[in-house]
Amino acid sequence: MVVDVLIRGSGAVGQSLALALAAQGLRVALRRPHGPASAREDVRAYALNAASQRLLAGLRVWDGLPADARTPVVDMRVQSGQGRLDFSAWNAQADELAWIVDAAALDAALATALRFAPHVQWVDEEPGHALLALCEGREAASRQQLGIAVQRRPYGHDALACRLVADVPHQGRAWQWFLAEGEVLALLPLDRPEPGRSYALVWSQPAATARERLQEDEGAFEQELAARTGQTLRLASPRQSWPLQWLRAERVAGEGHVLLGDCAHLVHPLAGQGLNLGLADVAALARVLAAREPWRPLGDAKLLRRYERERAADTLLMGTLTDSLWLGFSQAPEWARQLASQGLSAVDQLSPLKRWLSRQAMGRSPQPGSPA
Repeated sequence: MVVDVLIRGSGAVGQSLALALAAQGLRVALRRPHGPASAREDVRAYALNAASQRLLAGLRVWDGLPADARTPVVDMRVQSGQGRLDFSAWNAQADELAWIVDAAALDAALATALRFAPHVQWVDEEPGHALLALCEGREAASRQQLGIAVQRRPYGHDALACRLVADVPHQGRAWQWFLAEGEVLALLPLDRPEPGRSYALVWSQPAATARERLQEDEGAFEQELAARTGQTLRLASPRQSWPLQWLRAERVAGEGHVLLGDCAHLVHPLAGQGLNLGLADVAALARVLAAREPWRPLGDAKLLRRYERERAADTLLMGTLTDSLWLGFSQAPEWARQLASQGLSAVDQLSPLKRWLSRQAMGRSPQPGSPA
């Protein structure tokens, strides 16, 4: 058996890529994941921008999500010390700033769409292929096998995640705090487990502190959250954590292979752009392959470098921006953190700048509803 594209990596990026390429009539094989599926509850949530939403809608995945698994963000408040910055969909001239999506529900919707996709098959043994797409994540062994070096810097922080229920409705508002301890805490509105009152928590904190908080009594954990957010929040799921790091592959394309998603780049989650970057990779690669000359092979290095060039600026910009924000608010000296906090309030008075920042986060240019 020979296919056009072999995809290693069965997460949201890999499955989205399979759907996008199959829509072009390409024969796609998805490598089945090794080992048993995790039995633990997935408490992750994704913040998806408008470009990602349009891509998923074009792949007929968005409408397959349950209503309570996708919640629009219409307002967001960022706070650091006495400084604050408010964003609104109204100011950005949009219906919403972002969508918060349940990670497990998105995986299920993608899997369902793949069952009805022509030209896609799951495989245990890798068939012959013209193009290898690596979507295996941050620890992809295939990168090393291909001789692709990465720049990597651990943050020394873990992201602690769980689901919470508030005593008042969230009203579609997201919250983020840059805390004096160098931590970054975000509450993302999501209608699971309780519609209108639930949040997904993402709390960046020193790894040792995260380990302690994973074992902390529920009541003590809730009290810590109340002290930092000023809100009454009830723990509604297990707590999970994972290490945070910045990563950039030195190249993301070569003869017969490309890298997408976390395999190619990792950024701090404070801006919620991780999966958005991966889905933008999918859209870009699909466009490049669809526009190739009839005589050019799928694995042609010159063709794949078009994808690499298209994605280089956005991934570099977002990696630099999130890294600088984390360093500026969390790791800088006290005087610099205070200056950054004052800067938030200054930016809050500049509506045109806030509108520009909002549109950058939402996706600067429309992604095609159809990947072709």
